[in-house]
Amino acid sequence: MAEELVDLRIYNSMTQQKEIFITKVPGKVSMYVCGVTAYDFSHLGHARAAVSFDILFRYLKHLGYEVTYVRNFTDVDDKIIKRANEIGEDPLMLSNHFCNEYDADMADLQCETPSKEPRVSDHLGEIKDMITQIINNGYAYEVDGDVFYAVDKYPSYGMLSGQRLEHNRAGERVAVDSRKRHPADFALWKAAKPGEPSWDSPWGPGRPGWHIECSAMSACYLTHKFDIHGGGIDLIFPHHENEIAQSWAADHESHVGYWMHNGHVTNNNEKMSKSLGNFFTIRQITERYHPLALRYFLISAHYRSPLNYSISQLENSSDAIYYIFQTLQDCKDALSPFLQGGTEKNENVPQIIEAAKECIKKLNVEFQTKMSDDLQTPVILTGALQEALKFVNSSLKMFKVCKWNQFLVLHAWVLHAFSCVRNVPVIYKIYFVYLPEKMQKRAQLQLIQSLLEVEKEVGKVLDVLGLLSSKSYAEVLQQLKDKALKRAGLTEDEVLHLIEERTQARINKDFPKSDQIRTDLTAKGIALMDVGNETIWRPCIPSDPLVAEVVQRDQKAPTVEEKQSTPPVNQKVEEIPGDQGEGNCPHTT
Repeated sequence: MAEELVDLRIYNSMTQQKEIFITKVPGKVSMYVCGVTAYDFSHLGHARAAVSFDILFRYLKHLGYEVTYVRNFTDVDDKIIKRANEIGEDPLMLSNHFCNEYDADMADLQCETPSKEPRVSDHLGEIKDMITQIINNGYAYEVDGDVFYAVDKYPSYGMLSGQRLEHNRAGERVAVDSRKRHPADFALWKAAKPGEPSWDSPWGPGRPGWHIECSAMSACYLTHKFDIHGGGIDLIFPHHENEIAQSWAADHESHVGYWMHNGHVTNNNEKMSKSLGNFFTIRQITERYHPLALRYFLISAHYRSPLNYSISQLENSSDAIYYIFQTLQDCKDALSPFLQGGTEKNENVPQIIEAAKECIKKLNVEFQTKMSDDLQTPVILTGALQEALKFVNSSLKMFKVCKWNQFLVLHAWVLHAFSCVRNVPVIYKIYFVYLPEKMQKRAQLQLIQSLLEVEKEVGKVLDVLGLLSSKSYAEVLQQLKDKALKRAGLTEDEVLHLIEERTQARINKDFPKSDQIRTDLTAKGIALMDVGNETIWRPCIPSDPLVAEVVQRDQKAPTVEEKQSTPPVNQKVEEIPGDQGEGNCPHTT
């Protein structure tokens, strides 16, 4: 992909503005992202964080950086212990099970595996060493086997979140404990309790507090100075604020170049929460929608914007994915007969037409400029990528009507393709130009090569967005159809039977019945298309919202809850014009 150099700018939560990205080591990026507390199946909030930083990971590599991406698992935590005790299972075995389930979900969502995925249970030595260093430096104290961080000794506490110490009230964000010197002091090490796992330490048996794990593991793999620290916006306070404090206490030279945070996922414009019963796990969604449709939905709004979950948005995303893969499959089907002899490797293939060059240039420029502007994925999905897909579809239509051994609809095709790129109507006459056989062959190769080049560039963009699959286009399309049938409550045999009924009704001129069959299927998300003498079907957006909502009513909200974190009261998030709300990405089908 030919590209012009554009500075990458990312929003830094610390400075609350976009900044040019400059790495600490030229050509290399060190990135740490807070992972999940593994005690249950992961939900949409987890999915959004993972996909957001997977996009960043992919794009940094696309720009040529060598990226070390670390994402942790919390496998020692109060919630894990509580859940394990409830079901009578070993806490580490429980967390190991859900770590594996999380990895399976991430694979479904096409998230690339991070460079390192450390777990707390494997890094207790590093955690205890850091706590010891913090105590030795005078920023923590031990009481009856517990170790607390002394927040009033860190002069810059609150620099990330805007929280002030005097605004912290005991019991709201940290546990009430009369032994603390300050109500906001937080635990670095917790003394052992009956029925809980524990490890030996200089302060007696116990286990780590929540915040210290990320400071210790990021320092272990990336040193005390690294480029990017990421996570959900709800982690800004207290988790990331406390990370900054304890890392500084261990090493005053510690520094993170850029703090990045993704926005909340809401359900019908209401924040998802266990108390409201409006949580959905990744598995619940991918049971009925293709994982690529979920990924498309998750990047259809800017990563810092709130993202509203709704059935209609998933339907739109599923339809968009089907359109993309159907276009790619149609292109493959049309060109494959001409490529069997090695046409695409022919050194004498003429240059692609100007309309294709213009299409590719616009796609590349928009992709580079918008992705380098704090990862503006919604613009990519609705802009030049859609125009490139329209170009392919329009070109394929002309490709199918051309009779290469007789005449070539040359002027019409060039004008039509150019109009797709320019997005303006063009009125023209179709001129049938007789060409000698040699010229016919060359024009044919030029058209084939133009389609191949546009398809290749589209594929590169989709790859960085994580919207391709290891499966073939045809396999993905079949999976999308299977999911649509499941949502509709139908089997393919039942759909084919209804198609036969409709065909017979049309033969009998019973058009009200044939129309009703088509209308009923469309209401359920099944579109019928008459192609010549044949009727085929494909998934579509249900015409009746009430039918789609059955999916939501059928799903029982899981018992999943996030870590008890509270968004900072003074933290400002830059407004992102055009990316707020539901993140709808309309497209042409």
